[in-house]
Amino acid sequence: MWAIGYIVAPVLFQMLDKPVAGNIAGQLFSIVSYIGIFSAVALIINILVQQGFSLRHWQLWTLIIMLLVIIIGQFVLQPMMAELKALGLTEENRSQFDRLHGVASVLFLMNSLAGLALVVSGLERKL
Repeated sequence: MWAIGYIVAPVLFQMLDKPVAGNIAGQLFSIVSYIGIFSAVALIINILVQQGFSLRHWQLWTLIIMLLVIIIGQFVLQPMMAELKALGLTEENRSQFDRLHGVASVLFLMNSLAGLALVVSGLERKL
């Protein structure tokens, strides 16, 4: 997630035309989303099997929220952005696209930080 979002995508936009870079980055983010959905579901099931459902398991709630964020990004925001691109990014469409892209970027950052918190909490247990 971090490699695609914070290394690969910026390099694509630096080296390629925006439409080409956007299409490649979109495909990569879609792949990352499906990996995230699979991983979140697997981890949620693992927590529920090992520890049961408890309001005290912040990791469980973090994973559930991360899963919801991924679903919103992949199945709500991305189709809306794709529709705007298909219509052509006129001045009006560009403004709406930029707003949706901004929301998607903030959600991606939130998930990146939440994932980092989960990794760090797992490392603390091992130390």
